[in-house]
Amino acid sequence: MTTTPEATIADARERIDALDDRIIGLIQERMAVSSVVQQARIASGGRRVHLAREMEILGRYREALGKPGTSVAMTLLELCRGRI
Repeated sequence: MTTTPEATIADARERIDALDDRIIGLIQERMAVSSVVQQARIASGGRRVHLAREMEILGRYREALGKPGTSVAMTLLELCRGRI
């Protein structure tokens, strides 16, 4: 049985929507965990942002996704810690 291009596109879009829902859920979970880390760091006299750690994260995303990975990581960091 041959599927039509329209059916293929509709199925793929459903998968993309499901993936986006999972990605959004993971980002929200990451934001909550990041908040816990920030609160603990501040409570112990530290700073809200740990720049060396952020550089590690930027490097990991760049390595995995190429140059656009840096933008993805920056957006993710901004969502999780706010603008600096």
